[in-house]
Amino acid sequence: MEAAELALFMLFACLFVALLELPGSPVRQAIDDAWLRRMLIGICMGLTAIAIIYSPLGKQSGAHFNPAVTLTFLRLGKISSWDAAFYILAQFIGGVLGVALAAALLGEPRVADPSVNYIATLPGEAGDMWAFIAEVVISFGLMLTVLLVSNNRRISRYTALFAGLLIATYITIEAPISGMSMNPARSLGSALPGGIWTGLWIYFLAPPIGMLLAAECYIRGKGRPAVLCCKLHHENDKRCIFRCGYGKALRPKESAKNDT
Repeated sequence: MEAAELALFMLFACLFVALLELPGSPVRQAIDDAWLRRMLIGICMGLTAIAIIYSPLGKQSGAHFNPAVTLTFLRLGKISSWDAAFYILAQFIGGVLGVALAAALLGEPRVADPSVNYIATLPGEAGDMWAFIAEVVISFGLMLTVLLVSNNRRISRYTALFAGLLIATYITIEAPISGMSMNPARSLGSALPGGIWTGLWIYFLAPPIGMLLAAECYIRGKGRPAVLCCKLHHENDKRCIFRCGYGKALRPKESAKNDT
């Protein structure tokens, strides 16, 4: 499921970028403004992430589809080492498969075209250091938001919406600095088929650093018991395989309801 989720994300990323950036695309010809095209890509990818999180796949697996997310929840004690290892392996496989599937559907020349470039995440004109800093910052922001929202009983069901909004915003505003990855498997998924290795170290180091820092800030402010589970969408009928405190957290509320 984790492999399929990232594969779908990568596939749709290739499709949307090709639609909006390939010189021969009628949509690209109709929209001359590069910023507007990037904003539309951001909206499409934000909606894609939301759809994956709310899908049966996302509800079952927890919808990490990102090794940095899984490593952070491992650090928080919400997932076993064994499960985390297989999640991360599946995510890397899914990233590569998604781009390979896009190349098969669109044709290798379209995915390899410089306007699409295998949707590779590359440092912008500001250079590697600014790309690294930007990736740390946006990864920190995403994980802190996920922790704050998913562990709040009133709004936890909207975690996907908050995450999707951030993805859309980051692609629109931050992508020119680092390419907007936040995900080592997403970056390798583009680098391996395209043979594009420029700055790959950034996308392997910065996202885990940013997300782990967010986790440290959260538990220092709220305490480790405040982290209930590592599913991004928990209010569903799918079983939970994690070290989950969600049911225990809801028990007082349910008891009070029964008393009345």
